[in-house]
Amino acid sequence: MINGGIYTTIVYKKDMRSGITYAYDSKSHWDKEKQRSRSTQRLIGRVDPVTGEIVPTDGRNRKAEAKQPVKPSQDFSHKYYGATYLLTQLAVKTGLVQDLQACFGNLTDMILSIAEYLVLEPESTLYRFNHWQNMNVHPANQPISSQQSSDLFGHITEDQISNFFRRQSRRRIPDEYWAYDSTLISSYSQGLKQVRYGHNKEHDPLAQLNLLLVYGEQSGLPFYYRKLSGSIPDVKTVMKLLDDLEALDIDKTKLVMDRAFYSKANVDALLGQHLKFLIGIRTGIKLVRTNLLNHIEELHQFQNCDDNSGVYGTTVMTEWSYEQVRRYKQDTPSGKAPRVPPSVLQ
Repeated sequence: MINGGIYTTIVYKKDMRSGITYAYDSKSHWDKEKQRSRSTQRLIGRVDPVTGEIVPTDGRNRKAEAKQPVKPSQDFSHKYYGATYLLTQLAVKTGLVQDLQACFGNLTDMILSIAEYLVLEPESTLYRFNHWQNMNVHPANQPISSQQSSDLFGHITEDQISNFFRRQSRRRIPDEYWAYDSTLISSYSQGLKQVRYGHNKEHDPLAQLNLLLVYGEQSGLPFYYRKLSGSIPDVKTVMKLLDDLEALDIDKTKLVMDRAFYSKANVDALLGQHLKFLIGIRTGIKLVRTNLLNHIEELHQFQNCDDNSGVYGTTVMTEWSYEQVRRYKQDTPSGKAPRVPPSVLQ
């Protein structure tokens, strides 16, 4: 075919190595400068040996239509799992998960996730939980919005909390003693009613919240807590503890307390509940001072030395002037109650 002095034709060439015949579009024209014919060739495709048709190719023995589309890159994320996995397994081993499921049902995973966040990020507020959950695997295994976490605390009832405490206390009763203590938490809050000014052991010029805690002496696992007004002294928190333990169906309680809880009202209340207890007393109190002076010589005897602590001590029998205030009868019966006080130590 001639087109403007250009001759176009189809040329067939066989590749001796592969045995495939290729078709080329050959264009020839007259070069006036060099006074000779010149040609250019462009690959069209290969010839089908059966039908004789020309099959287009990309020039490297591959069909253009057979090219595989480029797959888009996939999104990958990196999350931490070790710490939350450890806490979750500890919760299962100690029976915490089982008791949460029995008391809070489908809220269990969300409670565990928020609890693990507060354990692992003690200096952070709940406001930053959304940032933390994007970087850590947690029991809920799905995003928890700020509104959901706020609604969670609103759905938990006092009955559920009491039931949870009751179940946890039963796990601690057979194996270990309980330790009881209170602490004061200073706060800038102006909206919490229980944040009040009171006796601050740390001498912070701030209002405070009184937190009571009972936990297993060996395991260190808590099973009871209560928030009280910061203006309530330590000696009055014992009465609140006794009332709550009775509500949790806990009996046969034996208390060991430091001297911050000593007061006549507390001892009278403990005797009135027929509880066994051991409580520290300041040496300046008349009851201790009198017995200390009467038995000062015994304290230096070899048989009164404790081998474990290296401290000398002795035990004496005394009487307690017992009084009980009966609110409904509006009277105060009194009497002498023989008791064995703690050892007098030097």
